[in-house]
Amino acid sequence: MTELSPPAARPPTGHAVIQSYLKTLDSSPGVYRMLNAANEVLYVGKARNLKARVSNYARPSGHSARIARMIRETATMMFLTVRTETEALLLEQNLIKQLKPRYNVLLRDDKSFPNILISREHRFPQIKKHRGKRSEKGSYYGPFASAGAVNRTLNQLQRVFLLRNCSDATFESRTRPCLLYQIKRCAAPCVGYVSEADYQALIEDAQRFLEGRSTTVQAHLAAEMAAASEALEFERAAALRDRIKALTQVQSAQGINPQGVAEADVIAVHMEGGQACVQVFFIRAHQSWGNRDFYPRTGAGAEEAEILEAFLAQFYDDKVPPRLILLSHPIEDEDLTLALLSERAGRKVELAVPQRGEKAELMENAHRNARESLARKMAESASQARLLEGLAEAFDLPAAPKRIEVYDNSHIMGTNAVGGMIVAGPEGFLKSQYRKFNIKGTEITPGDDFGMMKEVLTRRFERLLKEDPDRETEAWPDLLLIDGGAGQVSAVHEIMAGLGVEDIPMIGVAKGIDRDLGKEEFHRIGQRPFALPHNAPVLYFVQRLRDEAHRWAIGAHRQKRAKAIGATPLDEIPGIGATRKRALLAHFGSAKAVSRAGVEDLKAAPGISEAIAQTVYDFFHDRG
Repeated sequence: MTELSPPAARPPTGHAVIQSYLKTLDSSPGVYRMLNAANEVLYVGKARNLKARVSNYARPSGHSARIARMIRETATMMFLTVRTETEALLLEQNLIKQLKPRYNVLLRDDKSFPNILISREHRFPQIKKHRGKRSEKGSYYGPFASAGAVNRTLNQLQRVFLLRNCSDATFESRTRPCLLYQIKRCAAPCVGYVSEADYQALIEDAQRFLEGRSTTVQAHLAAEMAAASEALEFERAAALRDRIKALTQVQSAQGINPQGVAEADVIAVHMEGGQACVQVFFIRAHQSWGNRDFYPRTGAGAEEAEILEAFLAQFYDDKVPPRLILLSHPIEDEDLTLALLSERAGRKVELAVPQRGEKAELMENAHRNARESLARKMAESASQARLLEGLAEAFDLPAAPKRIEVYDNSHIMGTNAVGGMIVAGPEGFLKSQYRKFNIKGTEITPGDDFGMMKEVLTRRFERLLKEDPDRETEAWPDLLLIDGGAGQVSAVHEIMAGLGVEDIPMIGVAKGIDRDLGKEEFHRIGQRPFALPHNAPVLYFVQRLRDEAHRWAIGAHRQKRAKAIGATPLDEIPGIGATRKRALLAHFGSAKAVSRAGVEDLKAAPGISEAIAQTVYDFFHDRG
């Protein structure tokens, strides 16, 4: 008779486990983590008083369904004490971003917002779109909700204020005014058609407009027009009339022009079916600069107050908060959130939940947009779920894929080669997770698509294996789609086998008979190719995935090619950054002229010391 050993006892979980930690805690502020039996972090929270907060979880009843479920799963806890409550909030947000716990609210959009920049590194400043770190000297205005909103505003500003948008290198090389001057969008400072003082006046007017003082600008232009008419300068008066007309159109084109709100972010949340949409409207200079919707992960059913509080801390992690933030719902730790936002802004920030008046109207508009956006999102998600289930059925997958990665390459005769990866899942295209790979392999023959794909997949999955060898995160794909036939699929299978990753299904999408759309053939390892019915929704879905990968790869290739075309030998010289490069090109006119200059001539360029001049001279004359 065989003696059976008793099953291993599961570690205890629940409020009793949490209760056991109370005797080790004091009233310090800090951060706590709740972990399950598999040592996975379930939740990260902050506390003004750790002992008081944890004692709430130790109660056997009185919790929401979400919190009760989280408590039941808790097997261990971890604690970190800090000096201040603000430090606890900062640490909490850093851990949420790093660990992505299941029960925390998580903002899943990490894109930066564009701004308008009026540069200050040139005597005739350039106006342009700017995204990312504010490292360039100048005045920044924003954020705008999208690149489209910035571009529309820039076009309007050019019509009214005639500011240049060309690069400094283009500016210095021009001998005749460009088309923008001909269509009355630029004052042509590049060829001396406007004095430095008059151009500076245009800059100041543009800044007044972007700061919300458009009535001052309009009065100034009207006075100038009247003076020009009295002086019988009818052509100048007509030009000023056109600018006033353009300014009036700009003001009337704004969707919302709140008279009593100069600067604010209007943030509304709407919940339905366990999902949430947060709508943000950007009000600057008494104008609406667009809106953006977000769909944060709700932490298995968090309520509006918790969602908004988490959203504020995460959204303004890398953005400067405005002076006023209007909210649709009050938040719990308002004082703590205000302290954090004010610290990030370097000035006082106000939070308000408007109840009446113009601010309440702004909030009502934002909340309506949140409700409508969530309804559209839920309809799209239901449709997407059906497509993913159809994909699993068509390709014999074990389950509907949660993450599909699609790969494509783009090049011209092997030059400026780029690999592209797009990602799709239950929520559609996940554009924040798209990646591009500059092909670096020197041994790859130009135009070798197999070699390029090998490099891309090797880099992608070697990194995954290094960062998440146990596949604990959602970064691992459930399906690979490859643009190509049997040969491409076989090559990819060989690459993945070499990396030790052989359990991810892969499908090759080939053009099929006559390379016609709708006649695609699908290839899998060890199976005969097959086609889908011409009108099958899954076929259209795969075509969309392939086309999106193709669009992304071509865009990355064009960007790389354009950058290569604009490159000069000066880019390779140690110690020559953007400012010195501009100074040399402005002084000599071209990189070729720089290469022919002597040390004394180089020293004559602004900002070029004797040591730098010698470095530049040696670069062009000591190359063997």
